[in-house]
Amino acid sequence: MANKGPAYGMSRDVQSKIEKKYDDELEDRLVEWIVAQCGAAVGRPERGRLGFQVWLKNGIVLSRLVNSLYPDGSKPVKIPDAPPTMVFKQMEQIAQFLKAAEDYGVIKTDMFQTVDLFEAKDMAAVQRTLMALGSLAVTKNDGNYHGDPNWFMKKAQEHKREFTESQLKEGKNVIGLQMGSNKGASQAGMSYGRPRQIIS
Repeated sequence: MANKGPAYGMSRDVQSKIEKKYDDELEDRLVEWIVAQCGAAVGRPERGRLGFQVWLKNGIVLSRLVNSLYPDGSKPVKIPDAPPTMVFKQMEQIAQFLKAAEDYGVIKTDMFQTVDLFEAKDMAAVQRTLMALGSLAVTKNDGNYHGDPNWFMKKAQEHKREFTESQLKEGKNVIGLQMGSNKGASQAGMSYGRPRQIIS
């Protein structure tokens, strides 16, 4: 990891815009959900962006969260007995969470990068990933979600329809409204501008 000093100029403007996207109210809701989902053993962070980042930084809380969404016996992330202290082990734990979240159904565009959390580069992206994970858990409704279902929006689900052979044959006899109708339509009396002038 390279040492990074203070940001100046355009890079500072970009970083301040990213930091403004962070939502403190959303942080409260996510903390409530994580505690309800994992139990009080995960503790609570200090309020604010940096407190939230420090709480999630070693990847243990995130790993417990994603494991709690699976039934017993099929936990996707191995959690070490002692929280990792070495930087690369912590980043590896975060990467395991990201892989498990993707396998759970979170799409790539909703995923944060490991450095977004580890170096607090984009904590709003971390919130976005957790929101997507919570929405999927509520939508699946498989009994593994704990907490208030109103904390997250349900994702749209497929609604398949089955038609009998006779219903399909009936549909071929109907002219759809997209094709228009010729009832009452006439071009009588219609004119489009002046006729073309041909001068020889």
